[in-house]
Amino acid sequence: MHACAHCSVMPAIDAVHETPKRRGKRERRRSKRHKGRGRAPWPAAARTDNQASDATAMETSKKDNLCDMHRSRRRARVLAGALLAALLAAAALLAVYLTYRPAKPQVSVSRAAVYQLETAGNSSSPADPAAAAAPYAIAARAQFTLLLHNPSDRAAVLYDGLLAYVTYRGEPVAPPAELPAVVQELGADVALTPSFGGLGGGAGAEPVPVSEATVRALAGDCAARRVLLRLVLLGRVRYRSGLFRTGWRDLFVRCDVTTGVGVDAGAGGVPLLEYPQCFVDA
Repeated sequence: MHACAHCSVMPAIDAVHETPKRRGKRERRRSKRHKGRGRAPWPAAARTDNQASDATAMETSKKDNLCDMHRSRRRARVLAGALLAALLAAAALLAVYLTYRPAKPQVSVSRAAVYQLETAGNSSSPADPAAAAAPYAIAARAQFTLLLHNPSDRAAVLYDGLLAYVTYRGEPVAPPAELPAVVQELGADVALTPSFGGLGGGAGAEPVPVSEATVRALAGDCAARRVLLRLVLLGRVRYRSGLFRTGWRDLFVRCDVTTGVGVDAGAGGVPLLEYPQCFVDA
């Protein structure tokens, strides 16, 4: 009885009087036993913490992927909307332009009257050698009728600052003539009649200096009874269609007119040998 009682109380006494050093050794021995069995000292708590950390990381990754996907889709929708709006705006502008675009006027020469075309100093025979004395010059009196047609049925044409001159072999043969401003309505025709050299009275035209080659060429053309003159019209033009107006543009018209030359030139009875369509840049 006494021995058993003593044995039962000894572990309690040892536990009470156990030093920290012995307690540490005992904990290390326990850790070694757990490692030998292939598990951590506190497996349940460590596994729970790792699972919670992995779940949090996975959830964060999923959220980031969803945000990136949503941002990409939003950018794609914005770009598609902007592209569609640009295409619709371009289509609308193209439709307005095709509907209201102006058309260049068409110009032709319907009549030509040459009252005088000769070398200066001799009104009867341009081939007279006396006419070839320096300085060389040509005297011309003529009148042309230009027919301007507006082919557009949506835009009116406004002409301003019109100036016409006539040349022979690239050299002017008469002073230029100014023409009034003109407003040409939709599909309308307008006639312009520039006159050169002065048509009133019986006085002759003022001679215009030219080269010797031009004088000799005129003598040959008069002998062949046909001459090529160039009529040029300069100015500016703008187009008006409803509320839309273009800016002023330069106008250039060139007409190559072939006329006959005969003894009745003084009466203006010179026929047009061709009715050309003029070149127009507007």
